[in-house]
Amino acid sequence: MAEYLVIVESPAKAKTIGKFLGKGYKIEASMGHIRDLPKSTLGVDVENDFAPKYIPIRGKGDLIKKLKKQAKHSDKVFLATDPDREGEAISWHLAHLLDLDESDKCRITFNEITKNAVKTAIKEPRKIDMDLVDAQQARRILDRIVGYQISPFLWKKVRKGLSAGRVQSVAVKMVVSREEEIEKFVPEEYWSLTAKLSKKDTAQTFEAKLHGLSEEKLEINSKEQMDAVLADLENAQYSVSKVKKGEKKRTPSPPFVTSTIQQEAARKLGFPIKKTMTVAQQLYEGIEVKGSGLVGLITYMRTDSTRISDEAQKEAKEFIANKYGEKYVPKERRIYKSKAGAQDAHEAIRPTHVSYQPESIKDSLSNDQYKLYKLVWERFIASQMESALYDTLTVDIKAAKYIFRAHGSKVKFAGFMKVYVEGRDDDKEEKDVILPELNEGEELLLKKLDPKQHFTQPPTRYTEATLVKAMEEKGIGRPSTYAPTITTILARTYVEKDKKYLLPTELGRAVTVLLVDHFKDIVDVEFTAKMEEKLDDVEEGKRKWVDILREFYPPFEETLKLAEKEVERIKIQDEVSDVACEKCGRMMVIKMGRFGRFLACPGFPECRNAKPIVEEAGVICPLCKAKVVIKKTKKGRKYFGCEKNPSCGFMTWDTPSKENCPECGNFLLEKKGGKALACSNPECKFEK
Repeated sequence: MAEYLVIVESPAKAKTIGKFLGKGYKIEASMGHIRDLPKSTLGVDVENDFAPKYIPIRGKGDLIKKLKKQAKHSDKVFLATDPDREGEAISWHLAHLLDLDESDKCRITFNEITKNAVKTAIKEPRKIDMDLVDAQQARRILDRIVGYQISPFLWKKVRKGLSAGRVQSVAVKMVVSREEEIEKFVPEEYWSLTAKLSKKDTAQTFEAKLHGLSEEKLEINSKEQMDAVLADLENAQYSVSKVKKGEKKRTPSPPFVTSTIQQEAARKLGFPIKKTMTVAQQLYEGIEVKGSGLVGLITYMRTDSTRISDEAQKEAKEFIANKYGEKYVPKERRIYKSKAGAQDAHEAIRPTHVSYQPESIKDSLSNDQYKLYKLVWERFIASQMESALYDTLTVDIKAAKYIFRAHGSKVKFAGFMKVYVEGRDDDKEEKDVILPELNEGEELLLKKLDPKQHFTQPPTRYTEATLVKAMEEKGIGRPSTYAPTITTILARTYVEKDKKYLLPTELGRAVTVLLVDHFKDIVDVEFTAKMEEKLDDVEEGKRKWVDILREFYPPFEETLKLAEKEVERIKIQDEVSDVACEKCGRMMVIKMGRFGRFLACPGFPECRNAKPIVEEAGVICPLCKAKVVIKKTKKGRKYFGCEKNPSCGFMTWDTPSKENCPECGNFLLEKKGGKALACSNPECKFEK
């Protein structure tokens, strides 16, 4: 019997694929990249057309020996790494290490790990796509040159251990720029006026907002202007001047791509981006489902295409018709337009089989896997359903010389909304607004006029999800780079999190100013977006990878030399705390270490006192009445515990609210993402 060797990246994927291929196939995992540029040197010969010097990754010697031995004794080797640039490059490196012929058809790819997809791929191997490999090489070498040549410059001029990156530095600049916008923002005053009205024969009230004078919109920017309007309306009669009935159609959101699953999982599940991608990888590579064995539950999770296969669309259509009825199936096939420049080789992220309904396999999934799978499943099914229909009503109400306007809407046909509705970044839910039956000329009763002063708000700080959205819109990075970029800028402490929002640190600001002043292109959004387009051109075979580096390097090298001469060393002032050093009395400063922020005495080296930062939660322990403080696990997960732990033992993952329990007086905890409250005292069962 012939012996075939199939190499994938991970043991989980190997296990799932092994189930489909059976005897005669040996499945091994490369455990990710197997060869890379050396860590200790640049590893790129800039004098010799940027030739990379690849070496086996440390610690993988035994694995390489094992793979070489197995390849030698196999009739055929199939390289089944992930279906993207990175996966293509891993296959190319494997081919080199295993002495496979580059012209041999040894590469297989599948967008989903299902029996049909794997069996089909094995029958249709292809050559390694060198355009894809070259695009990854160009990206890797560019990132290495920028990182390894600017980072030592930052060590000399700012602080040891810093790094710069082609995409990460732009992401930090975006966070810094947003913070500067907020700081420079000057609020502007404006006023709104709401009339609470009713029909003459009913007590039911409804609201109408001041719109303007006739069809002309009116802006009110001061109390004096509002007082003048109120004076005009003092004895005004309110009557319906126009009633406009209509119908509004709402179409479903497209199935997920990498950026949208990251955004929606953040909005609806509170998942950080890194967690979303880790859980998605598990669902893609295979889960042990009771009664079915190992199953790859979703398609490949690094994609920017919204395309869906004919088979998946047909399966969804039949499922929707059977479960919800024919009226929920759209009359025409839904085709979603991918964004410009999307790599259409992959499908969107969808369930591999819609028959695996989330509830039916819940027992086989961890809580996080279930939540994310449910999100993917519902989004996909909804994307293939009929649009929702609303009855809309717009009513103009005349009072003196002013027009008030009331809007009503009511769901007429739920369509896709029966399954799923996309979340919003502003946390506002769309609700039905029911207006009474109103006729033109009908007189109304005024119950109350409610004038309100408002001020324009500064732009909102980025969250992980909205930063990804902005990066995608501006063409910065690609699906595979969003999560690692944000992980890096947080790990380097250029950016920190305040609840879910991203704020630049003093270090992040200082490094950004330095890069803007001396390496303008590196942090220029447009320059970086154009570079991504050039890398896409390499992938499509329109451009040679070496040409990109030939264009980029000479001006970069000149800029670096100039900056070395011109830039003086920058001293970043440590933030002074309100905690006095108990050894020498100086006010301690906040430093950043391997495990995050800590307090240190500024008198170092004479005084070497240092201690962790204790952040109080502002509530009292329900068990022993000591202070509750905010703590972190070794993996960085936040929890709340008594300052007297371990002697007291009180701890909770839930955030303390500002409300106290009406029954026992202890503080209440936020449950279900703040939608419910429960008493912190384990003896008290109060909930609301």
